[in-house]
Amino acid sequence: MAALGWLTPRRRSATARSVLAGEAAAEAARKSSLQLEREREEAAATATTETEAPAEPEFPVVGDMRAAAFFDLDNTVMQGAAIFHFGRGLYKRKFFQRRELARFAWAQAWFRIAGVEDPDHMQDARDSALSIVKGHRVSELMSIGEEIYDEYMADRIWPGTRGLAQAHLDAGQKVWLVTAAPVETATIIARRLGLTGALGTVAESVDGVYTGKLVGEPLHGPAKAEAVRALAAAEGLDLARCAAYSDSHNDIPMLSLVGHPYAINPDTKLRKHAKDRDWRLRDYRTGRKAAKVGIPAAAGLGALAGGTAAAVALHRRRH
Repeated sequence: MAALGWLTPRRRSATARSVLAGEAAAEAARKSSLQLEREREEAAATATTETEAPAEPEFPVVGDMRAAAFFDLDNTVMQGAAIFHFGRGLYKRKFFQRRELARFAWAQAWFRIAGVEDPDHMQDARDSALSIVKGHRVSELMSIGEEIYDEYMADRIWPGTRGLAQAHLDAGQKVWLVTAAPVETATIIARRLGLTGALGTVAESVDGVYTGKLVGEPLHGPAKAEAVRALAAAEGLDLARCAAYSDSHNDIPMLSLVGHPYAINPDTKLRKHAKDRDWRLRDYRTGRKAAKVGIPAAAGLGALAGGTAAAVALHRRRH
């Protein structure tokens, strides 16, 4: 399970590695979506459960099959970072030591308190996760990922964003997660939410075993836009009729690709960008800062979270 999603949020156009990461994510997403579709067809053949449909919004357009929706994951669909929650689950299963969990917690705490994706902390968490999964079988991590979703992620899905995704599904459109999280983790979340599939960071594997390397780079920033572009071409979508949803200014390249961009729980830079361009905005948090949602604490790491808050405060005073 590669990890990641955390590439330095620098302003630049897509590089060759971004294109490679995007194309790899699109290919993996299409394969996983076919499997998810088969599973749903099998489930539909044996179940007759009815769900209550949400109120019909003015968008999406019902029956527009050349439209689709693309949702960022971290803090858009789910509170916090998927890779952190996955790391907690691996730690519980003794995949790594307390020292490495502290590195995950530090990156997550910064993300939740400071409201930014700090390049050094993200890179550290990504490298740590890659080293942890190296040598493990893909099937093993997928099985564990299902358990971790139930333990740490299911209760952190934003109902408001989930409702937006359901509106697209009810309109007959495909809905994809687009995230820097490992594609395996993202695919599990997509399956549990009933979505079409997921575009995520692709970790290299040989004969079903992780090598500890990535294909291209993490699916972050420009790479996300390349993945959406590649998938749209393969699926015959009209991006002008598609929608994209994100909380982060790092996803402006992806949001700018589509005709219907939404800022969801936006950071300060995205909020300003969205208002300047009259993009639609939704905020499902109880407060403007993600910190008000609370920092998830792994066992024994309450002191670490407190120390992190103090460190962030000190950093702000210095800058």
